[in-house]
Amino acid sequence: MQVKTFTVGQLFTNCYLVTCPRTQHTAVIDPGDEAYRILSAARAAQLKITHILLTHAHFDHMGAANALVEATSAPILLHPEDNLLFDVGGGAMLFGFPPPDVPNRVESLGEGQKILVGEVTLQVMHTPGHSPGSVCFYATEHQAIFVGDVLFADGIGRTDLPGGDYATLMRSIQRLMNLPDETAVYPGHGPATTIGRERSENLWLSEDYQY
Repeated sequence: MQVKTFTVGQLFTNCYLVTCPRTQHTAVIDPGDEAYRILSAARAAQLKITHILLTHAHFDHMGAANALVEATSAPILLHPEDNLLFDVGGGAMLFGFPPPDVPNRVESLGEGQKILVGEVTLQVMHTPGHSPGSVCFYATEHQAIFVGDVLFADGIGRTDLPGGDYATLMRSIQRLMNLPDETAVYPGHGPATTIGRERSENLWLSEDYQY
C-alpha cells in the first residue's frame, strides 16, 4: 500500500491517496479542496481513482468530491448518518464559507464493510462522536488507519458542532486504542502518529481528562 498526503484548503485538511502498487487503483480519502492538485498528482503517477471515501461529511473533508466525481466517475462512499450534513454542504456556512457543490449520488458505508482498492483492503469502523456518521478506514494488513477527525496527534476531534458528542467520541477512540501499538494513524489534520504513541502520550486519553 502506498500513501500520498496532500494538505488542502483553508483549514489545512489532510487528503490521502491510497494506492495498490500492483494495480495502481487508488482511493481518495477526504478530498476537502483543491481538486486540481489531487487529479494532477494522480494523472502524473498514472493512478486510477476507483473510490472517493469520506471519513465524515464536514465541508473541509468533501469540498472537492464533486469535481473528482465529474473527472473520474468514481463512487463517493459515506456513512448514512452523515447524509443530512452532506446534503447541506457540510456546514460550510457556519464558518462563513460558501457551500461546496454536492454530488447527487452517494453510496453508503457500514460498520465492518470491506472496500477493495486493487489488492488493498480497507475495513470500515463506525466511530461517531465528532459527527454521527464519522468512520475510520482500517488497512489491517498494512497496520494503518485513516481516522478523519476522530483522533489527532496529541488531540481528539471537536464535539461542539451539530451532531457531536464527547462521550460518544471517547467510546469511539477507545475502540481505536484496542488496535496494535504500531498501527500508523493518518488523521484529518496535522501529522501522522501511531496508536501506541497516542495511548501513552495523548493527555486527552489520560485518566485526568476523562469525565
